[in-house]
Amino acid sequence: MKTAVAYIRVSTQRQGKSGLGLEAQQSALARFGEAEGYQFTATYQEVETAKGDDALERRPQLAAAIKAARKLKAPVVVAKLCRLSRDVHFVSGLMAHKVPFIVTELGADADPFMLHIYAALAEKERRLISQRTRDALAEAKKNGAKLGGTRAQSIANRDEAIQRAETLAPILKELEGESARAIARALNERKISTPRGKPWSAVTVLRVLARLK
Repeated sequence: MKTAVAYIRVSTQRQGKSGLGLEAQQSALARFGEAEGYQFTATYQEVETAKGDDALERRPQLAAAIKAARKLKAPVVVAKLCRLSRDVHFVSGLMAHKVPFIVTELGADADPFMLHIYAALAEKERRLISQRTRDALAEAKKNGAKLGGTRAQSIANRDEAIQRAETLAPILKELEGESARAIARALNERKISTPRGKPWSAVTVLRVLARLK
């Protein structure tokens, strides 16, 4: 059995308190460890944004995971690349620590070069999402809509809701083929609350599935 260090992150306090995203990452890591023969000696978890050039200084758990992995001469394993960062410069800086990083959704064979490529694509996706939000606001303003905080916030909330739905994708993949009611029951049994901190229902499950499409 190979050893590894696991790292889990969510971006907001609300996600951290609700368990949204954390459970999905834990499930992805468990499946990867079983399939690839890895045993996680420690799991480092934190609630912190990945934005900013000083992100590593504000993410002590990631720094601790790197230190532990270096001592064990083992890799740091994350469920998705965005749990490290969508910033290619930041990801490149992590590679300089000479600690292997494995992203479960990319597979154990993805080398540092591939991680750089995927990070560049993720960074571009983040810019496109931001640009689409600005374009939507500009279009609404051109059509005479009042762009108060409510309208701007609703567009931002929509993009955030889509990102939250994506964090649930691994769990929903496990439950594929089940009815919306059965999926809601499974999420509630795993103590995963909705983004608003409420129990799941068939309606909220269908809403998330629609966002993922």
